[in-house]
Amino acid sequence: MSLMGSFYIGVSGLQTSNNALNTTAHNMSNLDTIGYTRQQVAQGTRTYITIAKSNKTNWKQTGLGVNYTLTRQERDLILDKNYRRESGRLSFYDVSAGALEEVEYILGESNEGHEFALALNGENGFWVAVEELSKDPTNSVNQNLFVTKAYEFITRAQAVYDSLREFQQNLNKTVVTDVNKINAYAKEIEALNRKIVSIEAGVENANDLRDRRNYLLDELGKLGSIKYSEDMNGYVRVRFEGVDLVQGGIAYEMGLYEDLATGFYTPYWTMLANCDYDKEGNPIVTEEAIAGAKVFDLTARISSEYNTDIGSLKSTLYARGDHYATYRELNDINKDGVYEEGWYTSNVEQSVVMNVEAEFDQLIHAVVTKINDILADAANREGQPPESYYLRDENGEPYQLFQKIVEGEDWTVSNIIINSELRQNPSLLTFRLSDHSEDNITTELLKNAFEEAIYKLNPKVQMPVNFQDYYKNLVAQIGNTGSVFRAVQANQTVAADALAGAREQIVGVSSDEELTNMIMYQNAYNASSRYINVVDEMLEHILSTLGH
Repeated sequence: MSLMGSFYIGVSGLQTSNNALNTTAHNMSNLDTIGYTRQQVAQGTRTYITIAKSNKTNWKQTGLGVNYTLTRQERDLILDKNYRRESGRLSFYDVSAGALEEVEYILGESNEGHEFALALNGENGFWVAVEELSKDPTNSVNQNLFVTKAYEFITRAQAVYDSLREFQQNLNKTVVTDVNKINAYAKEIEALNRKIVSIEAGVENANDLRDRRNYLLDELGKLGSIKYSEDMNGYVRVRFEGVDLVQGGIAYEMGLYEDLATGFYTPYWTMLANCDYDKEGNPIVTEEAIAGAKVFDLTARISSEYNTDIGSLKSTLYARGDHYATYRELNDINKDGVYEEGWYTSNVEQSVVMNVEAEFDQLIHAVVTKINDILADAANREGQPPESYYLRDENGEPYQLFQKIVEGEDWTVSNIIINSELRQNPSLLTFRLSDHSEDNITTELLKNAFEEAIYKLNPKVQMPVNFQDYYKNLVAQIGNTGSVFRAVQANQTVAADALAGAREQIVGVSSDEELTNMIMYQNAYNASSRYINVVDEMLEHILSTLGH
């Protein structure tokens, strides 16, 4: 090769080393960038020039130098898939454990839960008032204490129930946030797909855009169960919970249906909903229209075997439930008041908040109805008006210590108030019979009502308890369930972290390794520079000395 041609070899070394240094510097500058994938330099020889084919095994050829072949990303597709699945499962149990901790706090440590426990079983609670009443039922002080503590009991109970409902509303806001994230991620992935396909059609590698797309897939995997595949053109198709989210140049939208009774939102697929349209062309979204388009089936059992325990959005929906639960649902009475076999197991048991609401409401319902029944039975034992008005109002009806806010509705914690007449004048509960004796039978029945162990937390619990232990067992149940979920969460954290570490070894940037590469490419650049200098000196010597 001529000396002039030798310049070209040296220049190719300079260019390739310079490009390699740029790639290394790019890696270093993104050392702490979330989602960045380490880029590696691939180099190769340029096409050889064949001078002569003297024989089949030893052609006379001369090289043209080095070529910067490509900048490639290093990723393990199997690790990516496993990481996204396990990080989604970790997100599911993170939300579940967090929800249980919040419910445990509401029942046990919050002001509402602590005050309710005191109002029921404390030294100055409702139970103590019943005990004092049984000692001297005709004492106006004890009668006043009985009614006052009953008022505190129901007030504190409603505060606890309201806190549970407020927590459901907070979870409901999280549902909206997560759905908006999913829609935003889908739109951005579709936009990135188009850019990547366009750029890589020109034999380029859109590495930074791929990094962003991979990061979005990581985030989607935390929100729900995803499956994805990339075609030969670089377009990624994404399915979320078994339904196309990004496909064929379209980012499909997830909608939110609002239940007007509760304000709870249900995610649904807008393209699958069977909606009618108003005159302006706007869809009319109803419960019936989205029946076959819901993103999640919340009646499915939570199972790692079937991958139904993946994603924070699903976990949030499970924790929140789809309505405010009452005691009726422990007996398979659905939210519409109709018996439906298996309702509790399929629709209430798996929801952290709804299950506690139903169990808590059952306690309040049992206390309220039992006390009212005891007072009504006492009035009937003494006789009917006009012969007897014992424990009856001016209309001849037995006094009810607790009354309904809305008649016709059930005795649920949200529909109960203290009899205003008795609250103003507790002495109307005289507990003195027509023969002027004390009604010790009734007060003893009131006392026994708190001591009878005939109540079960839910249909799955076999051990009956009394009023005094019911709330303690409810709090303990939440604590035990929380411990189980925290253990699963801890194990899942280990699994997800192990996969993240293994993946980081491949895609992560090592400053030590990049500095080593930088020194190597810098030396290669210097070597090419020296090579050019030598060729330049040789040419100068030939032209200036030998040319005369």
